[in-house]
Amino acid sequence: MTRTDGYLLDNRQTEAAEHFSAFAALFDPTTFRHLEELGVGSGWRCWEVGDGTTVVSWLAKKVGPTGRVVATDTDTARLASAARPPVEVRVHDLGGQEPPGEGFDLVHARLALVHVTDRERALRSMVTSLRPGGRLLVEDADPALQPLLCPDEHGPEQQLANRLRHGFRRLLADRGTDLPCGRTLPRLLRDAGLTRVHADAYFPLASPACAALESVTIRQIRDQLVTAGLATDQDIDRHLENVTAGALDLTTAPMISAWGRKQ
Repeated sequence: MTRTDGYLLDNRQTEAAEHFSAFAALFDPTTFRHLEELGVGSGWRCWEVGDGTTVVSWLAKKVGPTGRVVATDTDTARLASAARPPVEVRVHDLGGQEPPGEGFDLVHARLALVHVTDRERALRSMVTSLRPGGRLLVEDADPALQPLLCPDEHGPEQQLANRLRHGFRRLLADRGTDLPCGRTLPRLLRDAGLTRVHADAYFPLASPACAALESVTIRQIRDQLVTAGLATDQDIDRHLENVTAGALDLTTAPMISAWGRKQ
């Protein structure tokens, strides 16, 4: 995931692997469906922007030995296991560097642009790297579009959960995260010159993966919540117990997928 120096969920934390596993469980089926519909196949040249090994591995199988997958991130440690043909792993800053190649049939970025300050430049970089007729698929969350963790706020447990989610959003905003990012993607893709732009949204509710993601996220940001006065240790312990008990119908920020074609 491309990030600024203030990115809240540090990939070097001990919980990072668990966090990415929860993301994959939630969002891989939607991502793979879109990639299938875009026609990814044998011999394709793909640039995967900072998402992780599950999507890279899926692309590698699809493009086969005659294809190419360039996987980039600012920190490539978790991509090391995928670095074998047809996969090439590179350190790359989406918001500040030129693209790692050109003539790509596909560029895919998931949960990356929301952490990039200059999104227009990042999108131009991705579009520039495409061949004529190439496809761009960008997927990002929109934490401001649906701000609740428990949409059915019917009791104190749900109220506590939503208060902590509000604190999480405060921390994200304080570090420069663009909370309304997802909803802007169709317009940004059109502004970047893409045609046949479409978009949809995935909004999971009451999924076990939502609970897994919430648990690891709260553990990752616990100290920041307490230091900022947004929660107490007792609040967090009680919330984690509620999540583990399975009595909360949890959701995540909707992930909006937008795609288009270069002329």
